[in-house]
Amino acid sequence: MKPIIVIPARMASVRLPGKPLADICGEPMIVHVWRRATEAAVGPVVVAAAEPEIVAAVEAAGGTAVLTRADHPSGSDRVCEAVESIDQEGAFDTVINLQGDFPTMVPGDLASVLGPLADPAVDIATLANKFSNDQDRDDPNKVKAAIELNGGRSGRVLYFSRTIIPAGDGDHYHHIGIYAFRREALRRFINLPPAALEKRERLEQLRALAAGMRIDATLVDSYPMGVDTPADLERVRAELKP
Repeated sequence: MKPIIVIPARMASVRLPGKPLADICGEPMIVHVWRRATEAAVGPVVVAAAEPEIVAAVEAAGGTAVLTRADHPSGSDRVCEAVESIDQEGAFDTVINLQGDFPTMVPGDLASVLGPLADPAVDIATLANKFSNDQDRDDPNKVKAAIELNGGRSGRVLYFSRTIIPAGDGDHYHHIGIYAFRREALRRFINLPPAALEKRERLEQLRALAAGMRIDATLVDSYPMGVDTPADLERVRAELKP
């Protein structure tokens, strides 16, 4: 595999406007995420930005960023535009879509997300983490993944939901929104129409499952602290404070 990491970022967050440039310990959040991705050393890292100020912040830190259309409906669309723009020759056959609001991500997890793609039957790979408490498991904002593990650390994802799945005794898994796409799978995915269950659950990845695409997940031991609200931002600042 020849992977490239692309981090989509836009300023128009509803709950936290200007989120990519939010200051965390003296640097914009997008720069923290870019640094973590670079430390993973699995491939070049590019920020796909909706606004020029994000590009300027990344370049000031020594990174690479490309300006994309501002009206993309999803981060996956933004990622695809960026890859097609900077790699028209198709040198990279695998695209890691890393959310720009994961400043506490463990760099090694980006290598883990590539593992399932060793199986040519897998179109998309992602990550999951075992829920450690019932409060998080019961939270509809925490997305669950039903994974057929077969005794290992990775397996096929059969469904994603905001409700608790599967039923019965046993572990439950928290989906981590980091994806590794085969490049052709990414092109196919962004051209699919929204699926009924996707709209019902408000989970974009269900579009791929509805179209018969295979998603496998690898279990990791950590869960990156995402930033969606001002309260999340304060928690991350405390976590990363020197």
